[in-house]
Amino acid sequence: MEDLLNMVKTRFNASSSDDTAVKHEKKSKVEVPADLLFKCPRCSGVVMTDEFIKNLKVCPSCNYHSRITAPERIRLIADKESFIEFDAGMLSKNPIDFPDYKSKQEALRASTGLKDAIVTGECTIRRERCVIGIMDSRYMMASMGSVAGEKITRAFEFAAENKLPVIMFTASGGARMQEGIVSLMQMAKTSGAAARHSEAGLLYITVMTDPTTGGVTASFASLGDIIIAEPKVLIGFAGRRVIESTIKQRLPEDFQSAEFMLEHGFVDMIVERKSMRRTIAHLLKLHKPQVTCVKE
Repeated sequence: MEDLLNMVKTRFNASSSDDTAVKHEKKSKVEVPADLLFKCPRCSGVVMTDEFIKNLKVCPSCNYHSRITAPERIRLIADKESFIEFDAGMLSKNPIDFPDYKSKQEALRASTGLKDAIVTGECTIRRERCVIGIMDSRYMMASMGSVAGEKITRAFEFAAENKLPVIMFTASGGARMQEGIVSLMQMAKTSGAAARHSEAGLLYITVMTDPTTGGVTASFASLGDIIIAEPKVLIGFAGRRVIESTIKQRLPEDFQSAEFMLEHGFVDMIVERKSMRRTIAHLLKLHKPQVTCVKE
């Protein structure tokens, strides 16, 4: 009798264990969407993606302004349906025959919908007409090659010819190594175009977003009459480790942040994304050329 009871208990426990395993297996099959949550790269805070997008892709915990695409930036800044793109079909060549450069660009064009690292065009911002350029870090970290430099130069030239202000949203890793010296030449080229626009007495506003570094910082990004930065973004030329190893000194923790740059006079103001459109429109109105009437 005792042996029979032990046999029943053994089978019951085995059956219960199997049921538990099946239930656990069913639970483990529940898939959580990969884009359900956003984890901030600065403070590691986690927030629902829907809430993050509703907050204009700004971390609600630390106010870190994350990277956004060129189309997203246009929707946030320009008046609805006012944007007219310049040079939409311009494509990069492979001037130094860099291996796999052509195929990599083709893959990026397919995945991002962009032709290169910057989108330029004309639009209105609260009915104020201007020329705008927006770098998109999805395309080779928005590095500046021959096409990016040419589009920026043409944007300045169009603005100078039509007496329009220019707003450039910068976000770049610098000059594009795959185009060698051709890429480095764009620094002088874009700087010259910005200078000619300035000589015409026209307004140029730079908005530095995360990150603005390298040859872009060392050229047209730093030449704005008014330089704006989003909060907590990275701004600099060389990386922290390169500088520390060169000068043999420990740099401040907030070195190359927008706040550090504001404190040391490199940036004129820090503006949150939710206030950017209003602030730029206000600056455009303040610096709008006044038409004077002359009596005969």
